[in-house]
Amino acid sequence: MYLELYLAAIDFLIMEGDNLDKLFPAVSFRVTGRLTLTGKQAFVLIASLVVLPTTWLRSLGKLAYVSLGGVLTSAVLVAAILWIGAFDGVGFHERGVPVHWVGLPTAMSLFAFCFSSHPVIPKLYLGMRDRKMFPKVLVVCFAVSALGYGLTGVPGYLMYGASTQSQVTLNLPPGNLRSKIAIYTTLVNPLTKYALFVIPIADAIEDSLRVADSRPVSIAIRTALVVGTTVAALAVPLFGYVTMLTGALMCSSVIMLMPCACYLKISSMTSRKLGFERVACVGQHARV
Repeated sequence: MYLELYLAAIDFLIMEGDNLDKLFPAVSFRVTGRLTLTGKQAFVLIASLVVLPTTWLRSLGKLAYVSLGGVLTSAVLVAAILWIGAFDGVGFHERGVPVHWVGLPTAMSLFAFCFSSHPVIPKLYLGMRDRKMFPKVLVVCFAVSALGYGLTGVPGYLMYGASTQSQVTLNLPPGNLRSKIAIYTTLVNPLTKYALFVIPIADAIEDSLRVADSRPVSIAIRTALVVGTTVAALAVPLFGYVTMLTGALMCSSVIMLMPCACYLKISSMTSRKLGFERVACVGQHARV
């Protein structure tokens, strides 16, 4: 689960580099006489420096105000994409094959990644002031997320069809005001969520090393995590591939395999009649 969070944090930095490179193409920065960073590499480094201070926060209560910005930017992003498709001459005219069986594993991996917030849930629950509201919060969060994905994915495909890139913002017409709004909001979103994914990893490391009370060591661990994700984002700058790997290798295992395994383990202690349940669980494992 922690590796899943780590890979998601890498995805956030790759997303920042892709969209900034879309806004400012052909930009390069000369660091020394022999070292030159292309725009995307430099933008990933800049994004990591921006998110670094947010990972030093210990209270999720303070981080909640930062995350609220991510919710608002998500709504603006969906509205901007719909506006471009409806009123800026792009339209919703693309058609394709209803079911592309070859791409089904990829699609399942992406679906799993989109709904794979389970590693963050315990930390969010512990950070809530009124934990009795947690079930309602969970239902609302997943419902709003599903609505947002639908309002982005379906219109995005109807706008660009099979040519839709791993991030639909990379398809949007350059120079368009709404395109810039969509890309700018996409830039803000990962910055507001990055710390939520890194802090649980840092807390686990600090607890295992018993250094949670040492503020300098805590900052050093969190800084090292940011550096690690930055290096990985620079080495593998392919958003779609990292997302699919995370969904297929990590999310699917936790979402589909672990519940079946835990159910069989618990039920085997209380009941020996597990014929249908065992077949269903083994079938689920085989499918994954």
